[in-house]
Amino acid sequence: MAKTEAAKGRYWRAHLKCVGVLLTIWFLASFGCGILWRDWLDASFPTIGTAPFGFWMAQQGSIVTFILILVAYAVRMSHLEDSLEHDDEEVSS
Repeated sequence: MAKTEAAKGRYWRAHLKCVGVLLTIWFLASFGCGILWRDWLDASFPTIGTAPFGFWMAQQGSIVTFILILVAYAVRMSHLEDSLEHDDEEVSS
């Protein structure tokens, strides 16, 4: 029983770490690139189509980043759940 609780504790720590990292990336992509660094991005990077890069990041890049974050979250949680099931199988054996 103690091993199962320890495995669940490791799972939740890993889950919260993953969520924290992904939320930080989301913040940097949406607020950082869209508001804080927009002028610098416009001056430092080429345009995408007819839009400056900072504007593109504020309008489209943050949405693309969010979709990639969703995919990364799904993959990571799948791996974490598989590892928890593997730990539970070891305990029951």
